[in-house]
Amino acid sequence: MDSDVSEKTLQDVHTKEIDLVNRDPKHLNDHVVKVDFEDVIAEPAGTYSFDGVWKASFTTFTVTKYWCYRLLTALVGIPLALVWGIIFAILSFLHIWAAVPCVKSYLINIQCMSRVYSIWIHTFCDPFFEAIGKCFSGIHMRLTKEV
Repeated sequence: MDSDVSEKTLQDVHTKEIDLVNRDPKHLNDHVVKVDFEDVIAEPAGTYSFDGVWKASFTTFTVTKYWCYRLLTALVGIPLALVWGIIFAILSFLHIWAAVPCVKSYLINIQCMSRVYSIWIHTFCDPFFEAIGKCFSGIHMRLTKEV
């Protein structure tokens, strides 16, 4: 029964449907500058071009940006997806098989060393500083202001 559930889960991860309407559901690129025509080209009051030129410039800018992006994603998007897939696979592998075991091993070793260090501090340093504290505990200071 458990193998059927895990097999179904693995199958769902690789065959899930992609949302073609909302392509950034987790809002990863909200910080990216969204550049529109009005953000790049603007005519202040009193220096307007012909209406036809303004409309043609808007259309040219918008269509060029749209098709250049599509062309670049078609040419470079798939190879970069392959590269990023490989990089994240390597990072996952290193994290699972190298980083976590190293950290766990370090924590096990440091726990043993921390016990030895704690024993050393309590054995040698605590009595020394307690004695120093008792020596200086009898000192009293009184401040007076002379006028």
